[in-house]
Amino acid sequence: MEHKLWGGRFTESTNPSLEKLNRSIDLDKRMFEEDIEGSKAYAKALNGIGLLTSTEVQAIHNGLEIVAKEWREGLFEIHQGDEDIHTANERRLKELIGSPATKLHVGRSRNDQVVTDMKLWLKSNLKRLDLHLRELISVIVSRASHEIEVMMPGYTHLQRAQPIRWSHYLLSHAWNLKNDSDRLEEILKHIDIMPLGSGALAGNPFNIDRVQLANSLNFEEITQNSMQAVSDRDFIAEFLFWASMLGIHLSRLAEDLIIYSSKEFEFITVDDSYSTGSSLMPQKRNPDSLELIRSIGGSLFGQCCSFMMVLKSLPSTYNKDLQSDKEAVFITFDKLTSILEVTSGTVKTLKVNQGRCKSALSFEMLATDVAYYLVRKGVPFRDAHCLAGQVVAEAEKKGVNICDLTLEELKEISSHFGVDIGKVWNYENSIEQYQAVGGTAKSSVLSQIRQLEAWFCKRNF
Repeated sequence: MEHKLWGGRFTESTNPSLEKLNRSIDLDKRMFEEDIEGSKAYAKALNGIGLLTSTEVQAIHNGLEIVAKEWREGLFEIHQGDEDIHTANERRLKELIGSPATKLHVGRSRNDQVVTDMKLWLKSNLKRLDLHLRELISVIVSRASHEIEVMMPGYTHLQRAQPIRWSHYLLSHAWNLKNDSDRLEEILKHIDIMPLGSGALAGNPFNIDRVQLANSLNFEEITQNSMQAVSDRDFIAEFLFWASMLGIHLSRLAEDLIIYSSKEFEFITVDDSYSTGSSLMPQKRNPDSLELIRSIGGSLFGQCCSFMMVLKSLPSTYNKDLQSDKEAVFITFDKLTSILEVTSGTVKTLKVNQGRCKSALSFEMLATDVAYYLVRKGVPFRDAHCLAGQVVAEAEKKGVNICDLTLEELKEISSHFGVDIGKVWNYENSIEQYQAVGGTAKSSVLSQIRQLEAWFCKRNF
């Protein structure tokens, strides 16, 4: 029977089917750097309490450097008995340096080791994700700044509603993504709490200096309860939920752009580099990049939902069910990285068809402005809304645009209409009235751009 870290009390070999199911090395080998980093720090902590000599610590450090180099260069040989990254690294370290390697695990369990590795991995890689996210926001803000004069219809219920600036539309997505980035910063604070030194569940019996250990691994805090520490996967759930929300935001942006790129709209044209064609219909330009973003946005929630159900009924401390956290995290991370890169590229290279956007504006979209015109004449809004509705109905009855009704026809609806109603039939005037904070007026849009640019400058990780 091949030697296992836990095999002393067993007399029979593990069933091959269970062996295969139990192995996580194919997944968690991605954490080899973090596992080695944690082991180096732990060796120093053991030296601090006299359980390892300085010579042994140096041997462990040198051996782990060789192990890391083998992983980086693709030379590390995974053996059949390597259940996980911790087992594999310890086995290889023993082959390289002998006896000192067998002392490294004292007081430590894979239970506190794996959750430490996961936190170290997330601390490093979520910052990479945030860089991709901020790149996308930067692309959107840049386009909003350069294309601020483009006017288009705004929609509710996918029906034309009110005239807006294209930039205002773009920034609506930028603000969602900015909120996602801010939320990620909060999640990183929850990740930045070190569980190492919790043992299997009862704690560390050798009184290692956990605060110093945390400092050496660049954690801000340490966990305060060993049972909670080894079973805590709240930070995983938070990441998966965060990824789901970001995926939803990217999916909604993709859905808008798919609609806007259709021949029925033609507000935008997706660049050839982010489009595909049809194997049958030569004329087709399919926005596959956006469709894949939309699809993957949904699958991210599937990972979150699945892992939440794993957590739902677990008893206290560590259970092997928690091994599924790595699959959920790595799949989510890879997919999210991919669609963030593709979204940035698609948005950056798409063409806005300014003429088509403007030609989609219609005077019926100014019906609300008619109501506002009457409000400014002293008519209560509810009455003004009703009167504006009558204007729309009269135009429909006569088969004309509301701007084509004569002043006399308008006065039959309300005596408050005057010659100055002509100023209402102007899309830019309509847009520019929304100057309150958050509106689509040029001044407000420029203010949004400045705020987002200032936010970029404040981010420091």
